[in-house]
Amino acid sequence: MYKAKSNCIKDGSPIEPIIDRELWEKVQTLIAQKAKPFTEGKIGLFARKARCMNCGYTMSSNKQRDGRRYLRCSNRHVAKDACIGSFISVPKLEQAVIEELNKLSAAYLNKDELEQNIVFNSDLRGNKEILQKEIAAYQKKIMEYIKSIRELYLDKVKGVITEQDYMDLSKDFSKEKDRLEKLAADTRERLDVIERKIQAGDNRRQLIEQYTNLEHLDRETVEKLIDYILVGKKDPVTKEVPVEIHWNF
Repeated sequence: MYKAKSNCIKDGSPIEPIIDRELWEKVQTLIAQKAKPFTEGKIGLFARKARCMNCGYTMSSNKQRDGRRYLRCSNRHVAKDACIGSFISVPKLEQAVIEELNKLSAAYLNKDELEQNIVFNSDLRGNKEILQKEIAAYQKKIMEYIKSIRELYLDKVKGVITEQDYMDLSKDFSKEKDRLEKLAADTRERLDVIERKIQAGDNRRQLIEQYTNLEHLDRETVEKLIDYILVGKKDPVTKEVPVEIHWNF
């Protein structure tokens, strides 16, 4: 809760508030507007998805007198020198997203792109097989070292080797086993990355085909397709607003 300026005196000087009332009220307004639904029970189309390209702040939704919705940089309205500001109408951003999605569809679904994707996925699957063989080889060697350590222990118990020999040899075997386990773990991580890329490549065509030739977006589609969108400040010459879409695929 905001506390008004106090008239209390300490060491002969008035105690100043940490922030002034005007700034505090602006911040409270912005907090109240964060991801504010356009209507009861309905969240804004790009709520929490649109960010200012200049400062990275999440853009807040507002309504003009004519009823049109628009997005603006929250940071700009907290302090004018905090950001140069970004502003775009919701319909204009919606159209920009649809146009970009249609461009992706046209580029990705044509024959040349599909052929390139087939080659790309073929290379990935080849790399996947190589990594799987490497992991299998590491696992085989690890099991051999585990077996050797057990045999050393039995030799020590039987008196075939001394305690010191057992300690020295088992230490060397354990060290090599740990090295192989680290290599196997690193290779599994690389394999996971490749498998995700293959999965993304396999799903991308189906996903793009599903959302081709849209006329309007809904919140569910935005959530599914878009990670976030960067919106810049309108160019004073071209009047264009820079938009950078980061997709979920």
